[in-house]
Formats: sequence, C-alpha cells, structure tokens
Amino acid sequence: MKIKLFSIAFILAVFYACSPKISQPEAPITTEAVLSPELAQGKILYENNCAKCHDLFNPKSFSAEQWIPIMLNMQKKAKISDEEREIIYAYLIK
Repeated sequence: MKIKLFSIAFILAVFYACSPKISQPEAPITTEAVLSPELAQGKILYENNCAKCHDLFNPKSFSAEQWIPIMLNMQKKAKISDEEREIIYAYLIK
C-alpha cells in the first residue's frame, strides 16, 4: 500500500514538474506624461496652494469651462495673483 501511494505521489510530482507554467500577465506600467516647465509650475502651485484647505481634485474632474468660476472663487481664498491663477488654470485644463 505504501509503495502504491509513493508511486502515485511520484508520478503526480513528475507530471506537475513537466507541465507548462502559466505566467500571470504583468500589470501595465503607467507613467505620467512629462510636463513642460510652465505646466510643472502650475502643478506645484496647485498642490501647494489648494491642498492647504482641501483634497485636490483630479484636473479631469471638471471641464475647462467649469474650472473658470472655481478658479475665480478659490483665487480669493488662496490669496494668489492673477498670474498664478492663470498658471494653475493652464495646468488644470492641459
């Protein structure tokens, strides 16, 4: 009886060792697009000024038209200049 169990285990081990291995597909590597210096500055301004008070929104959360009143309202609260607002806006609508 022990010889039969050992033989079956040995045969199963050989079959398992010789079977083709199915590899899992690798997760795709996502890379962020390289930003121009102006857009990189807008991203930095956005992160440094807007994250002080609330979580940051994904720039794709709103359309370019929807960002305009949001930016005008937030400019007052964040106390940023018109130039900084425009730089952030350019980043958000990229």
